[in-house]
Amino acid sequence: MKVFFLSVLLLFLYGSLSAQERHYSTTDQEAIKYYALANESIDNHAYDKAIELLLQAIDQDDKFIEAHLVLADVYRQKWKYKEAIDQYHKVLSLNPDFNRFVYFKLGDCDIHIAEYLDAEKNFEKYLTFPDISSQNAFLSKKYLNDCKFSLTALQHPVPFKPKNLGPAVNTGDDEYFPAITADENMLIFTRKVDNNEDFYKSIKVNGEWQTAIYLSDKINSSYNEGALSLSQDGKVLFFTGCNRPDGMGRCDIYVSQKKGSDWRKPFDLSAPVNSPGWESQPSISSDGRTLYFVSNRKGGYGGYDIWKSNLTEKGWSEPENLGPNINTSLDEQSPFIHPDDSTLYFCSNGWPGMGGKDLFVSRLGKDGKWQKPENLGYPINSSGDENGLALTANGDYAFFSSNNLSGTGGFDIYTFELPKNLRPHRVTYVKGLVYDAVTKRPLESAVEIVDLEKDAPVYQDYSSADRGDFLATLTTGKNYGLNISRDGYMFYSANFSLVGHEDRKPFNLEVFLQPIAIGNKVVLNNIFFDTNKSDIKNESKSELKKLIDFLNLNPTVRIEISGHTDNVGTIQFNQSLSENRAKSVYQYLIRNGINAGRLVYKGYGETQPIASNDNEENRSKNRRTEFMIIAK
Repeated sequence: MKVFFLSVLLLFLYGSLSAQERHYSTTDQEAIKYYALANESIDNHAYDKAIELLLQAIDQDDKFIEAHLVLADVYRQKWKYKEAIDQYHKVLSLNPDFNRFVYFKLGDCDIHIAEYLDAEKNFEKYLTFPDISSQNAFLSKKYLNDCKFSLTALQHPVPFKPKNLGPAVNTGDDEYFPAITADENMLIFTRKVDNNEDFYKSIKVNGEWQTAIYLSDKINSSYNEGALSLSQDGKVLFFTGCNRPDGMGRCDIYVSQKKGSDWRKPFDLSAPVNSPGWESQPSISSDGRTLYFVSNRKGGYGGYDIWKSNLTEKGWSEPENLGPNINTSLDEQSPFIHPDDSTLYFCSNGWPGMGGKDLFVSRLGKDGKWQKPENLGYPINSSGDENGLALTANGDYAFFSSNNLSGTGGFDIYTFELPKNLRPHRVTYVKGLVYDAVTKRPLESAVEIVDLEKDAPVYQDYSSADRGDFLATLTTGKNYGLNISRDGYMFYSANFSLVGHEDRKPFNLEVFLQPIAIGNKVVLNNIFFDTNKSDIKNESKSELKKLIDFLNLNPTVRIEISGHTDNVGTIQFNQSLSENRAKSVYQYLIRNGINAGRLVYKGYGETQPIASNDNEENRSKNRRTEFMIIAK
C-alpha cells in the first residue's frame, strides 16, 4: 500500500480553475486546450488518458510549467516515481520558486526509489520555507528521520535469503497473509482471484508443499475474506470478513472452529471487539485468550492502531490500545504475536524505516509493557511496503508475501531464515494422540497444560473427536504439567521440564486413557519433593487439584496413594522416605475435603521400579508418586 494521503494533497491544484479564470505560464491556446481536457480526464479518474493529453500539451509548449507539474502528480499517483521525478525537476528548472510543495513531493518520490540522499536535500529545502503547515512540517521531519535510518541500515544489511514456496502455493494470482501451524505441516493463506479474496490451504508431505486447495465453502464466500490468524494446532481460524450482511462495520473479525475435516460456520465476534468502524488483521495468542487486531476506532493514536482483547468468563473484554510504544500518529498494522506470547511483529509507517511500511519487532518487558520496537532492517525492509509477516513456532523462519521479488506473478509467498537477534524466545510444542486403552479408539478429552511455577494454565482445549489429536506450544525456560482427562477414565499426567532446555525437538505422545477400574494406576508426574525430603513443593498444587477434582467427580472411588524411590541410599531410608511422601499427599487430600475413609497410603521404597536404575534419567522415573483404584 502506498501513502495515498500524500498523493492526493495538491494533486489537482492547477486543474481546479478553467483556462478563462487564471493566467498560465503559456499563451499557447492549443497547449491550454490539452491541459483542460487532461484535467477533465483526471476528474473522471482516467489517468492514462490524462497523461496522454498532458504530454500533448507539453509537446505544444515544453515550458508549460503547470502541465509538467500536473503530469508529475499523475505519475506519482500511479507509482511511476522516476517519471514523476523527471517532471518535478523540469518544473524547478523552469521556475525554482513556482511551488514550494514540489520539494516535498520530490522527497516523497526519492524515498520510494531509495534515493535517500536526494530525499534528504529536498525535505531540508522544503523545511526552509516559512509558514508551512504543522502537518507538513511533521511529515517532513518524519521522512528525514527515515532517510537517516535508511542510510545507516544500507551500510549494515541483515542476512536475508527469501525462498519462493513454489508453484504448489503461488500462482499468477496474488497470494498473501500466510499462517502456519506449529508443526509446520499446514499453511493457510489468502488468494485473490478476479478481485475476490478467499482462503486456500497447502499440506506439507515429506518436506514438500502440496498443491493448495480451496479451504471451505463454510468460510469462503462471495464477500472478501482477508487477513487470518490460525491457532497453533490449526483448529481455530480467526479472520477478516468485509461487507458481510451479519457484520457490524465495513470489516469485522470472525472465528471458525474445525470440525473433522471441514470447518464450522464462522460467527462475528460482535462487540466489544467489532464496532461500526474497521476491525481487521487478527492475531491470536498461543493460549487462545488474547486477540490482537487492527482498528481505526476512537481512542487510538492515529489512523490504524493495534489493539488487544482478552477472553474472560463473560466473553471478550473491552479492547485495550497497545499504547505509544507500539502505536504512532500514522498507521500500525499486520500484528503477529508469536507463540512465546511475548514477541510481537507488526508493520508501521510511523516508526523510522526505509519508506512506506516496514516490519518491526517489540518484546514484552518484565513490567508487562511492550518495549519500543526494533526495525527488522535492510533488506528485509525496503523502500516499498512490507507486511503480513508470520513465524514458525520455533522462531527460526518467517513467511511473508512480496511482489518485489522474482515470483510467479503478483504477490507470492516466501520464507526466509530470520536473523538470530530478531527471533522470539525459544518455543517447542507437544503433539499428542489420545486413545481408549481398551478399545484403542480415539477419545475426545480435556487437555490442560499448566505453568507449574505460576500454577496457571497456558493451554486448555479438547483433543479432537475424530482423531483424538491435540497440539500445544511450550516456551522454553519453564516447567509444565500436562493433564488429560475424560469422564469415566483415569486421568493422565506428564511433566515437561524446559528449564535450560536448548533442544527444540518437539514432544510427541500417544496417550492411552484407562477406564476407572480396580487395580488401574496413575503416575502423578507433577508432585515434587526436595531431595530426601517429604514436604510437598508448591509446584505440586496443580496436580493435587486434579486429583481432588477426580475424587470429587467419582465419589465412590477409593484409592491407595503410594510412594516410590530409586535405589540410591539404604533400603531402610528409602522405605521410610517413600512412606512419608505418600503420607504427605494423603494428609493434603484430607485437608482439602477428601474423606479419610476413601484413602490409604503406603511406601514401597525401591521395590517396584518402572525403569532400570543405571542412569539419572531412569532413576528419576522410579522416584514417583502414584495412586491406584482399590474400590469403586
